[in-house]
Amino acid sequence: MDPPPRRCTLLTRALLLAVAALALRLLYGAFLAGMALYPPVPAAVLGRKTYVQASVASPDAWRTRHWRNAVDYHAALLAAHIADGILASTSRAVCLGTVQEALALRELGVSAAVAVAKKRSPPLVVAGDDRRLPFQPSSVDFVFAGRALDSSKRPSDLAAEASRILKPEGHLVVLTSSAGDAYSLRALQALLPSLRLVRSRKINGPDTATLRELVFQKLHATPASTDDPVTNCTIGNHKLQLLADVEPLIQVEPLKPWITLKRNIKNIKYLPTLADISFKRHYVYVDIGARSYGSSIGSWFRKQYPKQNHTFQVFAIEADPAFHTEYAAKKGVTLIPYAAWVKNETLKFEINGDPGKEDEAKANGRGMGRIRPMAGNKMSSEVRSVPAFDFAEWLKRTVSEQDYVVMKMDVEGTEFDLIPRLFDTGAICLIDELFLECHYNRWQKCCPGERSPKYQNTYDECLELFSSLRESGVLVHQWW
Repeated sequence: MDPPPRRCTLLTRALLLAVAALALRLLYGAFLAGMALYPPVPAAVLGRKTYVQASVASPDAWRTRHWRNAVDYHAALLAAHIADGILASTSRAVCLGTVQEALALRELGVSAAVAVAKKRSPPLVVAGDDRRLPFQPSSVDFVFAGRALDSSKRPSDLAAEASRILKPEGHLVVLTSSAGDAYSLRALQALLPSLRLVRSRKINGPDTATLRELVFQKLHATPASTDDPVTNCTIGNHKLQLLADVEPLIQVEPLKPWITLKRNIKNIKYLPTLADISFKRHYVYVDIGARSYGSSIGSWFRKQYPKQNHTFQVFAIEADPAFHTEYAAKKGVTLIPYAAWVKNETLKFEINGDPGKEDEAKANGRGMGRIRPMAGNKMSSEVRSVPAFDFAEWLKRTVSEQDYVVMKMDVEGTEFDLIPRLFDTGAICLIDELFLECHYNRWQKCCPGERSPKYQNTYDECLELFSSLRESGVLVHQWW
């Protein structure tokens, strides 16, 4: 049989080449469309031909488009730090987020870059966790946290470890969806006392979300600090900005306070609804005058307070022994069976309620216990001696500025003693949010036209107390 004409063979080849060229063009267009989502790598960096993919053994997963996009995104981001001079090819760099970040650094020529994960995977990944990074103190030039602090269950531990391994003048770069408000940024800075913030900017995340990039530099020496917060008890912008958005105080004394104050709860602007509280070391709730568990801890705080998925350590301070037994069965609650006071001493403690209803109030778990530091009008036949402790000093020993502290205070008039003591000691600055019931000679339900004889302070004095707290940066709410 004669062979087919040569012109048919040439035509077939031409068609195949055209199809191949079209396929390549479509693939290239798809690649460019995907890369358009991410910031481009500067030409100056690409011109150095620093990509060294062949030098890093990569599993098949690393060759997927998702992986490639993640690596390219971080390469573009980190290339800016090379251009700024805070990262160099000779830097010892540690990535606390993902292995893609370390691979991006390797491809940019930072040959000593590694990532940290629970499981070791040479050559890019070393084993470690948030509480202990496998590096000596002051041994790393550059730490890239990526979104690690956002995802960590222990951001304070991870921040401390990043600070520990960083060399003086070394840099820590953090990407976060938080720190957009002044309160959250201040909380993060408090976790890094040996570092100073040198730059903050908004960037586009790989998922089109807006992130904040924070660049910190380690100081040669940690700024001098004091164990007594009174020397640093000043109003901060991070707190003043919050106070601009809170509910106003009720300026005019209500004729029916028991109704007005309870209705006011729908106006309450809780701190976690105004700011991100993620960058705190511990989360603490202190209930002073807790009474029964269901009075506020079980019925309000654990059910209604917006905790942003954080677990709180709860302290119940209650001097009345009638309520002590039930706390033994409550998990996560530490009972302090004393009266909160301005010093350590023994005080007289009386149980009282509305006139003629003392026993009923006590039986329902709503009895009101009041300490009597000095002689006064007897409000009940039941008076006991109870131990009292210096609450302000206890608070300073128990929490720090790095902790998030919520407090409810219902102490039957003793707030006019405790609040000034908190100011005098500086412990007031450790309280992030306060729910305060201020007791005054209010109009009585039982006796129209008559004020309560239990308290001498006026409503104006209560307003002055609330105002002094807010002026000092404490987010305080009128409670009942």
